Amino acid sequence: MSSETKKIDIPFNRVEGDLEVKVDVTDDTITDAWSCGTMYRGFEAMMTGRGPLDGLVITPRICGICSLTHLNAAAVALDRIAQVTLPDNAIRLRNVALMAETIQSDLRQAVLMYMADFTNHKAYQKHPLFKEAVARYQMLSGSSVVEVIRKTKRLIEIIAIIGGQWPHTSFMVPGGVTSIPYVPKLMQSRLIFNRFLEWYEKKVLGCTIARWQAVTTRKELAQWFEERPEHRDSEVGFFIRFAEKAGLDTYGRGNDHFLCFGNFPLPKDTAVTPRVPGTDQLTTPGFFRETEYLALDAASIKEDITCSWFEQKPVVSHPFDSVTRPYASGNMGKPYSWVKAPRYDGLPAETGPLAEAVMDRVPLFLDLIRNTGATALVRQLARITRPARLLPDMGTWIDELLAHHADPFYTPVKTIPDGQGAGMIQAARGALGHWVTIENSKISNYQVITPTAWNGSPRDGQNQPGPWESALKGTPVKDPDNPVEAGHVIRSFDPCMVCAVHIVKNEK
Repeated sequence: MSSETKKIDIPFNRVEGDLEVKVDVTDDTITDAWSCGTMYRGFEAMMTGRGPLDGLVITPRICGICSLTHLNAAAVALDRIAQVTLPDNAIRLRNVALMAETIQSDLRQAVLMYMADFTNHKAYQKHPLFKEAVARYQMLSGSSVVEVIRKTKRLIEIIAIIGGQWPHTSFMVPGGVTSIPYVPKLMQSRLIFNRFLEWYEKKVLGCTIARWQAVTTRKELAQWFEERPEHRDSEVGFFIRFAEKAGLDTYGRGNDHFLCFGNFPLPKDTAVTPRVPGTDQLTTPGFFRETEYLALDAASIKEDITCSWFEQKPVVSHPFDSVTRPYASGNMGKPYSWVKAPRYDGLPAETGPLAEAVMDRVPLFLDLIRNTGATALVRQLARITRPARLLPDMGTWIDELLAHHADPFYTPVKTIPDGQGAGMIQAARGALGHWVTIENSKISNYQVITPTAWNGSPRDGQNQPGPWESALKGTPVKDPDNPVEAGHVIRSFDPCMVCAVHIVKNEK
């Protein structure tokens, strides 16, 4: 007798926008999944015909939580078109601001978006750590929730100090930055940084960053875990304890294709060194396929609209050749999402903190993947501990800004010539690209591929599912009316649907 397959529609909240996931469940296990971005916004279409600099003001409004990375991608694309070399101080200032935004996003996502599911009474009331989870993560009242909101609010004051405001600042321009922070402002930023670093080590890690970085294997992680009570009681320690007992180390495995555009270009004169020798960025660009590291090839990036509500011929094209022409076919035919399907060399690719850890050859995460696969636990652990890799270099660049404050922050750019440029960087959620074409001093085409477009893409013309569609397969569902396990998998990718979909479908 064959098992019955149930079809479940799961609407998601706490994902920065509108997301619906449809899954097939057989024998209490997800056997197939479809990710549906249900909102169309049209930012790319808004850009056509505007002046070259308009992208610096408009595209940061795509998303509030990562507005600065959209600004940076837009600025880098214009830097490429203008063929301008940025002064070291401009690079340092951009990097410090971007790091502040990334770190606050990582911690807010972990505590406010991800760990909130640990307080799901119906799913976890019998979990031995449930009461502590509620005390920590109850929305707006949990001790960790309140503390993370306060501490990250202070951290992003650095962006306001050096960029004027956050979110939606506009201090990055072709050639550098418009703001030149005086020494007292830089010293204020350093003080904020020092206090945040102290809190992150004490409360989030439960140890110094140097001690955490000494953990290089799964075995050493277990030893670290038992070494001191502070380790077990930290946010990282509690996450591991709760997640392992909930089984998050057994499901949510991805497809072992990891993509990173690289980030944080290195100034010519700096004490900061790249994660992997031979690159000119702190974070390593490239593509990892099963067991093979490949150099990043921008020509290998294509968008497929086979299962997306868009019109385009050919259906697969490079971003410079893509168009944003919506076509809502409803439930007719193959399309089921407002998200296009980006592919690298024809393959779906996971991006985000775990992909960065893989490309940077971080020993702990390479060992965890070898032992358990890229599970929901491993993916989320990469996010909450990524600040440990960013904070030391952020502090170095603040110190270098203080030491070189009299040096230039801007290389003059009189006009933006006609041409094409790509701003390919890492946002908090992963690989972000802005592809810009300027013709007759106007934007003729503007294409954005966001991290969630990569991770939350629908199927392509080869019927290959997107990364989190694949990761959902094999996920247990104990209660179809409360599929919290599916939420753990999806949120381990940190979805941001307002970035990924560029009208809301109303169904009765």
